[in-house]
Amino acid sequence: MANDNAGGSIVKNKYARILTVAFVAQAALFYASSRSEAIPRMQPLREFARVLPGGWTMAQEGYVDDETQAVLKADDTLTRIYRNAKFRAGANLFVAYFQTQRTGKAPHSPKNCLPGSGWEQSKEDYLDVAIPGIAEPIHVNLYIVAKGDEKSVVLYWYQTQRRVIASEYRAKIMTVQDAIRYNRTDTALVRVVVPFYGNNDADAQREAVDFVQSFFTPLHRYLPA
Repeated sequence: MANDNAGGSIVKNKYARILTVAFVAQAALFYASSRSEAIPRMQPLREFARVLPGGWTMAQEGYVDDETQAVLKADDTLTRIYRNAKFRAGANLFVAYFQTQRTGKAPHSPKNCLPGSGWEQSKEDYLDVAIPGIAEPIHVNLYIVAKGDEKSVVLYWYQTQRRVIASEYRAKIMTVQDAIRYNRTDTALVRVVVPFYGNNDADAQREAVDFVQSFFTPLHRYLPA
């Protein structure tokens, strides 16, 4: 009986999530049609700092190709590799900024995009990252992914000037609340990828955390208030 109850609980939880997402979508559509949105202005992400605190420096500027952008539909993107003499691997920073989510545009979860690129998930968890100067740590998604012999640590979250959210479901709910309170639905998806050097996930995670601690405050100030 215990197994049956557990199975029923899983089904109920999944059903509740589907209902929640459906409710959010309906609410978003209602508020989208009721008034025009206040679209915030933002500096282009390409102007984001190339030198960051703690010894991190941009090593390579990337770009999002037309095919990917056609699916992503972000209003602005940043994709760069930063390096630090303290670490071996280097960190990839990807930011996708959406000025509004009322026109069918919304961040695509990396946990769905990465498998489409050939990466397989081997670990899924959450991680609290302490940020200098901020009382509470930020709560982010932690993934370990692999493609053949390659492995990487992936950290990602959804961010505005007001908050950092790991959960996709909570992010959608907060989008509706922002539409009600502030007449805004802008958000940014922030993702960090650090490849393993050798087969050491602890070193890769340590490097990813150090990088997040370095760029979080500059990026937080960069996003529209």
